[in-house]
Amino acid sequence: MKIVNAVAATLVIIGALNWGLVALGEFDLVAELFGLDFGETNAATRVIYGLVGLAGVYSIWALVATRARVLVDRVGQHRPLADRPSSPGERTGLGAGASQ
Repeated sequence: MKIVNAVAATLVIIGALNWGLVALGEFDLVAELFGLDFGETNAATRVIYGLVGLAGVYSIWALVATRARVLVDRVGQHRPLADRPSSPGERTGLGAGASQ
C-alpha cells in the first residue's frame, strides 16, 4: 500500500505542477515531453492525464479513509463510566453547579 500511496502522490504532484505551468506560462510539460504543442494530445498523453486523474481520485479516497479511521479511533477510546459527564451542562462546564 505504501508503494501505491507514493505513486499516487508522485502523479498528483506531477499533475499539479503541470497545471501550474499551464496557468502561469501556457506551457504543457506533458505535451512537451511527447513532442506535442500546447493543447495537443495523443494516446500517450491521454494515458498520463488519465493516470494523474486516477491518482487524484485515489488520493481523495485515501484522505477520507484516513480521516474516518482517525475519527473512529477517537470515538472508540473507552473511558470508565464514572469519568464521563452525565449531562450536556457538565460536558461544557455550564452545569447546575458551575459558576457563571
